[in-house]
Amino acid sequence: MQLISDYMNKDHRHCDAAFALAGDRAAAGDWTGLARDGAAFLRKIERHIEVEEELLFPAFEQTTGMTTGPTETMCMEHEQMRPMFAQMRAAIAAKDAKQYLGVAETLLGLLQQHNMKEESMMYPMLDQALGEDAHGLLAQLESLAA
Repeated sequence: MQLISDYMNKDHRHCDAAFALAGDRAAAGDWTGLARDGAAFLRKIERHIEVEEELLFPAFEQTTGMTTGPTETMCMEHEQMRPMFAQMRAAIAAKDAKQYLGVAETLLGLLQQHNMKEESMMYPMLDQALGEDAHGLLAQLESLAA
């Protein structure tokens, strides 16, 4: 049986790879590549966050009764990231590699800390709390990815 943590950790790696590729495009001044790959990264990370906030975290909160604490912290960190996504889009549109890379550097620090918390605490808590109910959520996650 695949665990939610396995699925979401793998999704982190996909987001990380897309983020790195977009950064490489910005550093090379490849505007066509950055427009494509930067947009792909932003779609992936925003989808990842949406899955957490719309599906996984509510299921956790409903099962455990915990509406403050870990999910609240993760959502607050997502809110810190969202303006950076907008700044990255603006930098791509302006073909401003310096701005893009500066925002990306700040975002990288946040993502590394955030992902570590999710991977070491939040996702294992989801696996434990949801138990067999995780099968249904995983099916929903996979259907969203299709």
